[in-house]
Amino acid sequence: MKRGFYTIMSAQFFSSLADQALFVAAVELMRSAGAPEWQRAALVPIFAVFYVVLAPLVGAFADALPKGKVMFISNAIKVVGCLMMLFGTHPLLSYAIVGLGAAAYSPAKYGILTELLPASQLVKANGWIEGLTIASILLGIVLGGTLVGHTVSSHLLRFDLPFIDTGVDTPPAAAISVLIFVYALAAWFNTRIPHTGVEMRSLRSNKQHGLVRNIASLLPDFWHCNARLWRDKLGQISLATTTLFWGAGGNLKYIVIAWGSVALGYNTTQASWLTGVVTIGMAVGAVAASMRMKLDTATQVIPMGIGMGVLVVCMIFIGNVWLAVPFLILLGGCGGFLVVPMNALLQHRGHNLMGAGRSIAVQNFNEQACILLLGGFYSACTGLGLSANAAITAFGGLVAGFMWLIRRWHLSNLRKYPEEVQHLLAIARSDKHH
Repeated sequence: MKRGFYTIMSAQFFSSLADQALFVAAVELMRSAGAPEWQRAALVPIFAVFYVVLAPLVGAFADALPKGKVMFISNAIKVVGCLMMLFGTHPLLSYAIVGLGAAAYSPAKYGILTELLPASQLVKANGWIEGLTIASILLGIVLGGTLVGHTVSSHLLRFDLPFIDTGVDTPPAAAISVLIFVYALAAWFNTRIPHTGVEMRSLRSNKQHGLVRNIASLLPDFWHCNARLWRDKLGQISLATTTLFWGAGGNLKYIVIAWGSVALGYNTTQASWLTGVVTIGMAVGAVAASMRMKLDTATQVIPMGIGMGVLVVCMIFIGNVWLAVPFLILLGGCGGFLVVPMNALLQHRGHNLMGAGRSIAVQNFNEQACILLLGGFYSACTGLGLSANAAITAFGGLVAGFMWLIRRWHLSNLRKYPEEVQHLLAIARSDKHH
């Protein structure tokens, strides 16, 4: 791997670490303030709002500037969201601003891989960066749970600045203060990312029009890119699979916390560790997939998605931590083995069809729209009075059912368009040698 790849991984690690820890701190902040269950569940979909709303813009923004600079700006926006949460803005609104930073960050984070590395290293690179992201999720969730726990927060709250009243007087507020410095560290790594030499695509491509009109012109371009990826016989399957995976996985981090509270009687700190257990399994599955799978065999992992949905339903039958730990590792392993090859295949098709930044923006739009919809579905279930077990059953059944439909869709493509599918697979096979 090139030197810049490890700088990218370091920046991604600390930014993702802070994102996950902040989620746990926000859950505890709302719980301690007496916010209803549906509002806490809404933290997951609210994070996705700007991914969906700004999807036509952020991909072009990522292609218009050096991606290290885009990632730096994005981390600065996340710091603003933390400060808002720290000084009394409603956690849902503050967390949405952090989501704005994440929405701008993601196309640059993944798009730079296709600029820096050849196609032959994309699966391996995705295995590393997904594995590291999963590790940061694990450590971030544990960090967040530890920071809001009594032992660490009591020490943090004893620290004060002379002659300055910071207003930090609760465990969640102390945790958020620490996480601002973690985002700052990630921003420093962003400044060390090398320029890849790829030509930038300016937002002001038409000199005769103003910036606002040029931005407005991005809308039809975005929808054209979106439609183009959905029409591609491999792009549509990889996009549908990763969309559903991240829609499920994004909400699972709260569902596991809610399940841990009901099934095992855990508090926020203890339940957050269970979410960390899932990410251990995802890391193992991601590494295994990066070692065993190739671009041209990526679609063989789709049944893992069906199994993932079934396992979510089976969670409700577990009430013992000694059974829960290996079960959650298995659940995470299915997800990790599924997402790495499918994500690499999607990046490969998107890069060939429309360029890195725009393809990742399309991917983010679909995935975050799915997080928004599935999160809204789960939040509505709890808001309407369904028990946690009933809501989890409905959620898992929905995921398994749609994964089954995606598999049927791919098999139908193989029957109806064998020459086109085989041609695209041949491109994937040949590109990995370049």
